[in-house]
Amino acid sequence: MKITPEEVSHVANLARLRLSPEEVEVMAKQLHDILTYVAKLNELDTRGITPTTHAISIVNAFREDEVKPSLDREKTLANGPQQDGEFFVVPRVI
Repeated sequence: MKITPEEVSHVANLARLRLSPEEVEVMAKQLHDILTYVAKLNELDTRGITPTTHAISIVNAFREDEVKPSLDREKTLANGPQQDGEFFVVPRVI
């Protein structure tokens, strides 16, 4: 599939990109090369091959939710430079 410079210019315009005529030509050739390679890959027979999402097998690392005791409020607030007994006091951000 040949990508024309006009198509590259149109897509660049949609993406709000300003490309010089030389950049349009380079981009058209690069996109043509990419599409040619993809077309070549589409010729492969992939029946019976399991699709993969990762190069290696990954197992979910989720764990069961368990209720655990929270941090002690006084000990936690002692680590902050300013606190009001219940919360950390931080500068107001507008």
